[in-house]
This record gives sequence, structure tokens and C-alpha cells, in this order.
Amino acid sequence: MFESAVLWLLKTLAIPTVGLSSVFIISFVAATLIPMGSEPAVFAVIKANPAMFWAVIVVASIGNTLGGVVNYWMGYGAKQVFAKERHSRWFPWLERFGAKSMLLAWLPGIGDPMCSLGGWLKLPFWPCVGYMAIGKFLRYVAMVWLLLKVPDGFWHQVGQWLA
Repeated sequence: MFESAVLWLLKTLAIPTVGLSSVFIISFVAATLIPMGSEPAVFAVIKANPAMFWAVIVVASIGNTLGGVVNYWMGYGAKQVFAKERHSRWFPWLERFGAKSMLLAWLPGIGDPMCSLGGWLKLPFWPCVGYMAIGKFLRYVAMVWLLLKVPDGFWHQVGQWLA
């Protein structure tokens, strides 16, 4: 059922018809604890309309940062869940670097839970949001810039393989 709901959502948010709103929603959902990547949507919109590069990057960064904020607030209220993790290797590191550790919120696999742990530790909210936004913005710029360097022939070949 969950898979069919996700497929329906992705079909409804088809990039050619929705564009920036789909990038926002996909980036937001990808930043929550749901395992999903937003990079293909971001790259597809930019590849289809290179003039929208900065608009797509900013919208994706805002959506992804707001997803990180949701994780932060979930962590803020989930003290019981993380209580046994208090002595893991992450807590001393997060306490040492504080809000600056949110610069790494873009990392796959650990970035989103790190936002939750930041909330649990009650790290300062606005500095955390600022550092999350910087890290996520830089990730999108670097990722799209690198993908745009790949020759179009490669993407056509990938499309043929998938068809």
C-alpha cells in the first residue's frame, strides 16, 4: 500500500507538469526519515530547463531544509527514544560541535537522523536551521554542477537502457 501511494504521489507530481512544486515536495519528503533521494528530480528539472538552475536549487534547498527542521522537532520531542543512545559516539561529537554539526545534514544515511539528534540535544534552533540550509544548498549546487558535466550522450544511453 505504501509503495502504491508513493507511486501515485510521484505520478501526480510529474516534473513536466508541476516543476518547482514537485521539486519542493520531493526535497522535503527526502529530508525526513523516509529513505528517498531528491537529486534525480532536481537534476531532471534543471536538465529540462537550465535557465531555472538557481530557482530549482533554492526551492530544493528550502524544501530539504524544512524536512530537516521536521526531523529536528521530532528529535526535540523524542527524548525517550534516544535515551539509550546518549552514550553513543554521535552525542559527544554533536555536543562538541553544536549547531555547526548541522552542516553535515546533507550526508546520505546519517544527515537526517543527525537533525533529529540535534533537536533531542536541544541545540539552538535557528543556528541549526542556518547550518542545515548552507550544507544542503552547497550539496545541490555541487551535485547538479557535476551531473551537468556528464555528456548528454550518456544520459540518452541510460534512457535507452531503461526503456
